Amino acid sequence: MNSNTKHSRREIISLGGYGLGALAVSSLCSSRFVEAAPSAPKINTRAKSVIWLVMNGGQSHVDTWDYKPQLAKSNGKKLERFDNEVGFFPEKVGALMQSPFSFKQHGECGKWVSDIFPSVAQHVDDIAFVHSCHGKSNNHSPALFTLNTGVSRMGYPCVGSWVTYGLGSVNNNLPSFVVMTDPKGRGLPKGQAQNWGAGFLPSSFQGTALNNRGQPINDLTRNSNISARQQRRQLDFINTLNLEHQKSREANAELDARIRSFELAYRMQTAAPEVFDLKRESPSTHAMYGLDDQRCAHFGRQCLTARRMVEAGVRFVQLYSGGTENQKSWDGHLDIEGNHRGFAEEVDQPIAALLTDLKQRGMLEETLVICGGEFGRLPIAQLESKPGRDHNPNAFTTWFAGGGIQGGISHGETDELGLKASVDKVTIHDLHATILHQLGVNHEQLSYSINGLDVKLTGVEGARVIDQILQRPPTT
Repeated sequence: MNSNTKHSRREIISLGGYGLGALAVSSLCSSRFVEAAPSAPKINTRAKSVIWLVMNGGQSHVDTWDYKPQLAKSNGKKLERFDNEVGFFPEKVGALMQSPFSFKQHGECGKWVSDIFPSVAQHVDDIAFVHSCHGKSNNHSPALFTLNTGVSRMGYPCVGSWVTYGLGSVNNNLPSFVVMTDPKGRGLPKGQAQNWGAGFLPSSFQGTALNNRGQPINDLTRNSNISARQQRRQLDFINTLNLEHQKSREANAELDARIRSFELAYRMQTAAPEVFDLKRESPSTHAMYGLDDQRCAHFGRQCLTARRMVEAGVRFVQLYSGGTENQKSWDGHLDIEGNHRGFAEEVDQPIAALLTDLKQRGMLEETLVICGGEFGRLPIAQLESKPGRDHNPNAFTTWFAGGGIQGGISHGETDELGLKASVDKVTIHDLHATILHQLGVNHEQLSYSINGLDVKLTGVEGARVIDQILQRPPTT
C-alpha cells in the first residue's frame, strides 16, 4: 500500500479482510459474542446439541409412521362430514384413500412403519414417536414459521436462536447454529431465511446457512497473497478502528455483532475446513451414509456433516429435505406415492446412518435428534391424475431420538382414520418446551424483553414438556 494514499475506513476494512468480508456477517457470530441470557435457568441437562431433520412440505403421517388399518378398510368411502377449510384445495376433495405403502412391525417394541423407511425402521427401539401433534395453519409459510418460532408470522426468533441465546456456544471457533437446505436446486423452504432468523434477538443468534453447492462457506480459505501474520495484523487494525468508532455510540448489539464477526470469521478459517472435510471419514462411513448412491448422497453428506459439527461443538443443526414447490418437497398434492417414495429414498439411509453413527460413538445420549414436518396430510385423496393428499394441520407425527429420550414408544394418537389428533394432543409449543427441557433450560423462564414485554419461545398460551417420552431416572 502506498503510504501517500489515503483510504476511508470502509476501504481499509475491504482491503484488510482479504476474503474475510464475505464471512464477516452477523449470521456467523453465533458464539457467545453477545452474552447468553444471564437468567437462562438451568435444569438437569440430558442433551448438549440438537440435530433437527425437517421434512419440508408436510410429510404424510398416515403413509409413514402412523399406521391406520381402519383407513384401508374404509378405502373409497366418502366422509359424511368434512371441513373443507382444513385442506388447501377444497374443490378437489375425494374419498378416503388407504396408504399406497405397506406397513410392517419392527423392533422389540413392534412399531408399525411404512415400507418406504426400511433403514430407519431398524432404529424404532431408540425412537419416541409423537403421533398427536397438531397446529393451526394449513399454509406452508405460517406453518413453517410456527414450527420454527412458535408464531405463524415472521419476525420472531426460531428455536435455534433461542437455544444459542440461552446457552451460548460450546466452540467459539464455529457458529453455534447452522442450517443446511436442499442442495439439489429445488429452492429454499417457503418463508426462506426467516425460518432460521433471530427475529428481535440480536442478529448474532441467527442461523448460519451453508451453501448448497461448492464450499459450505465462502472465502473459508485465507487469500494466498497474504500470510497468517499479515492477516492477524490487519484484523487487529480493523478492530482498533471499530472499537474507536463504537466508543462514541451507545451500546448497540447489532454493531457489536458485526465487529465480533470479523474475529469469528478469522478463527473459522482454522477450525471449519477440518469439520467440513468429509474425506477424513473412512470409506465404510461414506458407504453407511450412502455417499456412493446418487439418490441419497446429497442428504447423506449433510447428515454426516451434521454429525461432524455437533462433534466439534456446534449446538444446533437444522437440515431441510425438499425445496419450495409441491413435487420438489414432501408436499405430495399430485402423486403421494411417487412423491413420498422418492423423498424417502433420499433420506432413509442417511438418517439411519446418523442414528447408527451417533450411537456407535457414544454421542446419541447427548444429541437430541428430531424429525418431522410442518403439518401432516389428509387421509382422503386429492383428485388429480394421480391421487395425492392435501394439507392437514390437525394431525402429524414428530419423532425424537437420543438426548435423554425414551426409545421404543409411541405417544398420543390420532383418530382411527388419521384425520385429527385425538388422544394426548401435542402443540408446537409443547415440542419446543421439550427441546429446551432436554437441553437443560426451563421454557417458562427463558425470555427476552422487547418493547416492555418479556417474550418466550413457548408464548403465553401454555406449554408442557412431553414427560411421557423422556427417560425415567433409575430407581434405587
